[in-house]
Amino acid sequence: MTDTGNDKALFEAAEAIRAKAYAPYSRFHVGAAILADDGKIYAGANIENAAYPQGNCAEASAISAMIAGGARRIKRIYVTGPGSAPVTPCGGCRQRIREFADLDVTVISHGVEGTPLVQTLEQLLPHSFGPEYLPK
Repeated sequence: MTDTGNDKALFEAAEAIRAKAYAPYSRFHVGAAILADDGKIYAGANIENAAYPQGNCAEASAISAMIAGGARRIKRIYVTGPGSAPVTPCGGCRQRIREFADLDVTVISHGVEGTPLVQTLEQLLPHSFGPEYLPK
């Protein structure tokens, strides 16, 4: 599951975009960077809104950037946030990642003052429902 060269680039992209997060309410800035099937890195930050449900998580922003860029599949994703505990995708974002990734895709969750947690999507979202269950 290690991919040192890509992980460094993903971490740097996630940290660069995290600095641009818009989180005036929680002050919890998160960045996410995706290595996509086209070989490019797409990044996104969390964006809060005074009408709380209308905000975006960093992972959702990164997925939107990936789709807008023309890629369709996530090959690896890196999520960064403050503190020492790993900043893992929320339940909704785990399902969003599932839409665009295989279950064995690597998800790296990192509180930048701690050690990154490296897991597969299947570990984060066991027994999941995905697009393959729907009729074509």
